[in-house]
Amino acid sequence: QVQLVESGGGLVQPGGSLRLSCVASGNIGNTFGRTIMAWYRQGPGKQREWVASVTTSGGTTYTNSVKGRFAISRSSAKNTLYLQMNRLEPDDTAAYYCNVAPGVTLWDWGQGTQVTVSS
Repeated sequence: QVQLVESGGGLVQPGGSLRLSCVASGNIGNTFGRTIMAWYRQGPGKQREWVASVTTSGGTTYTNSVKGRFAISRSSAKNTLYLQMNRLEPDDTAAYYCNVAPGVTLWDWGQGTQVTVSS
């Protein structure tokens, strides 16, 4: 069983930046390093949505609303996923979660980390 722990959220003004981290632990072996990973978010009153993915070789894809502002990366040696978020907007307010990329069986969700963008 894999545990996912997200951190790094907080309250930030529009235009600000945050860096989120997600550590995968448990009975994981080298699964993290062989898996396409992703960030998701769930805003108030909204369904959870995919934000970005990163392949095992570092290739990245993003949802249109965050392109050019967010950067996903990973450290397979540390079983850690990152999301650098720049030029944050109020619509980015959400709980952020990491998991495997869409299309495969999801791991159990972590508790998420709350990002609030407000002046």
